[in-house]
Amino acid sequence: MSKSTVTYWNALNKNNNDKWEVIEGSDGQLEQLTLAIDEQNGDYTRLTRFKAGANTKAFGAKIHDFLEEIMIIKGRLYDEAFDKWLELGDYASRPPGEVHGPFVAEKECIVLEISYPSQSR
Repeated sequence: MSKSTVTYWNALNKNNNDKWEVIEGSDGQLEQLTLAIDEQNGDYTRLTRFKAGANTKAFGAKIHDFLEEIMIIKGRLYDEAFDKWLELGDYASRPPGEVHGPFVAEKECIVLEISYPSQSR
């Protein structure tokens, strides 16, 4: 099997706001929208929306045992692990085991995330 597919649509259009899901435990400050997923191996592409003032300190830093790519497509996001503001257009290809977060968003921020759990080490 492979990732799901979809014909062109605008995930950022306000008419599609109802497709976003609140991330559990975030008090509504984080939302996700899965764009494509391989149900068999777990690989996925999604958007994560950090609302203005979002702070993920309660979640702590994150570590995955698989490769993850991210790109800031709206706003900016502070990554505490790197002591760095990620700006519009910033991209990272995180190797397995790389610590990232917690994150802070002063204004709304949207991150494109492509993750490969099938490549877990």
